[in-house]
Amino acid sequence: MEGWTSASQLMSAADMADMKQLAERAAKMPLQGEATVYDALNVHTQPAAHSPSFMQLQAKEQFAVLAHVVTPRIDLPHTPLVTPAPKKAVASKKDTKAAGRIPLPPMPKAPPLPPNWMELSHQNGAEESGGEEEEPEASAAPVGQDDWSLIRTTSGQTGWVLTRKLTMAIPDEVAQYAEGHRIVSYFSLAELEDGDAKKKIWLWTTVGEGHPPYDFDSFRVFIWNVRRHRYETAYIERKIQGYSPVLVQQISYGGAGKPGAAPAGYPGFSICMRKKDGNLVRRDYALLTNIVRFAGEQSCTLPPPVFSVAALTKPAGPLPASPPAATPAPSGESPSFLERMKTKLKALLHKR
Repeated sequence: MEGWTSASQLMSAADMADMKQLAERAAKMPLQGEATVYDALNVHTQPAAHSPSFMQLQAKEQFAVLAHVVTPRIDLPHTPLVTPAPKKAVASKKDTKAAGRIPLPPMPKAPPLPPNWMELSHQNGAEESGGEEEEPEASAAPVGQDDWSLIRTTSGQTGWVLTRKLTMAIPDEVAQYAEGHRIVSYFSLAELEDGDAKKKIWLWTTVGEGHPPYDFDSFRVFIWNVRRHRYETAYIERKIQGYSPVLVQQISYGGAGKPGAAPAGYPGFSICMRKKDGNLVRRDYALLTNIVRFAGEQSCTLPPPVFSVAALTKPAGPLPASPPAATPAPSGESPSFLERMKTKLKALLHKR
């Protein structure tokens, strides 16, 4: 079958290789929670709206969230798979007529400049401006930004979707405490029994409005209150600069047990954040039944970015050809008699 499609949706062999490399890396990345969508959503090969879309998520479909990146809202450079044929230069009628004409005689020598030509130039400039100051040029409009999430479907396919279209799949009885902040990631730390029901202990990270240079500015642990049958805050930290990924793992903590005993292992998590002195540290937190305790810190190194924002920079293409401007008369020289006659003739034709 034959037909037409948008050239921007075609992928070269290099594009396919990049997708395969991204899928291999995503398979080793720690899960940062699951999300769902209310309507069908396109999955893109790169975090850009005009990049090729190779798959579509269906409403209420759940998938894993791995990372996110903020990119400028610009078009991606795209190498065409089929090189367009070069356009042939067509000779215009004016060029054909001019080729058979007799060349004009050389320009006569211009009269010399007047002695006070500098003063005359300043006077003419003052009259044209009228004494008014020039308005400053308007600054260019800032380029918008979009937040994109790297996701992995249940079938193992990996791609990029707009973060604002996602809804993290944490239970509503916990999500109601977001207070307008966006949930970046969430994790289950442990379970508690309340009669026949089992309630999980949740950890989440959130961020406020805008696109800060870090991933989240707060994290919070929710425990289930067996007596009141509701979720309550067990631990919270605000106004931080946290970076993904958040790791859920066993944490050694020596604050409990007999003196001198070896630290015991507890369920917990670790978060990479930036301290006030600018250093990155990964802090460990242990969950002691329903209490969260700080268990130490060590230096932290951020993983390489999943996508390079510099790759989105659109290369500057060739400028459009502008029509040749008329050759100005040399400084201080008056136009020739022939040029003055041409100017008057054009003015008369324009009035008619």
